[in-house]
Amino acid sequence: MDSSLSSATPVQSFGQTEINWDKLDKTKFYVVGAGLFTGVTVALYPISVVKTRLQVATKDSVEKNAFSVIRGLLRSEGIPGLYRGFGTVITGAVPARIIFLTALETTKVATFNMIEPFSFSEPTKAALANGLAGMTSSLFSQAVFVPIDVVSQKLMVQGYSGYTKYNGGLDVARKIVKTDGIRGLYRGFGLSVMTYSPSSAVWWATYGSSQRVIWRLLDRAAEQKEPFFGDWTVVLVQASGGIAAGAVASCVTTPLDTIKTRLQVMGHGNRENLVTSCEKINCGGWMERFIQRVRSKICQHVSMGNIDDNSI
Repeated sequence: MDSSLSSATPVQSFGQTEINWDKLDKTKFYVVGAGLFTGVTVALYPISVVKTRLQVATKDSVEKNAFSVIRGLLRSEGIPGLYRGFGTVITGAVPARIIFLTALETTKVATFNMIEPFSFSEPTKAALANGLAGMTSSLFSQAVFVPIDVVSQKLMVQGYSGYTKYNGGLDVARKIVKTDGIRGLYRGFGLSVMTYSPSSAVWWATYGSSQRVIWRLLDRAAEQKEPFFGDWTVVLVQASGGIAAGAVASCVTTPLDTIKTRLQVMGHGNRENLVTSCEKINCGGWMERFIQRVRSKICQHVSMGNIDDNSI
């Protein structure tokens, strides 16, 4: 009886649950991945809108927290207000995501092969390979994603605290190019790289190494007594890794993300630089706003990360 139960619920090691790039069905990977990413974006996009508004808020803003932002949007525009710029994001994020995932998986395999001769522990190897892969893939994807980010964030804050109103994403892009040229679409590119590349590296390093640590603990527990977990173990382990990765990455990168957003949404006649943005953020209640943004960012990272693998 006991042996049959044990064989019915075997403990799976990390190696048994990981699919290498060369064994992966690329068509299913991209199609299913794009579909899942789109679905999760639909569900979580309002968090991004609220986070962006909090990041550009001043000390004189009426909306001081996430709940007041949501109430204001629902009162003035209804549900569509929570999805400002959504079409623009989906249009650009899908190809950016494909670039990100391709660079991520290929770099991860190459890095694992490079560090294989070294006598590192499995969690250390996973942290190095996943961290380097996350940073590299983020660098590639930012070339596509930053212009989309600039346009979508202007749509998210239009009409809020004096920000310009637009007639859709194309209108935003046309006005940016007219006033600032192509460079305007890459406003904040340096800070985006400084924000998302380390964030991606930290996220993937934590995600990869934490899974191996958890599997090691589960293997040790299974040696001492009958395993009490079944097929859902893989899902739970990956979810735990995603939660840990999202929390760590959010705390590390939220300050730079706030500065980047302010630089990207400012109008042509209201220019800020890195120093003035920091000074304005520091004026009045900065710690309270920082905590609010970290909370929003953690929700975004954790939820997006568990399904995909990031996050961009």
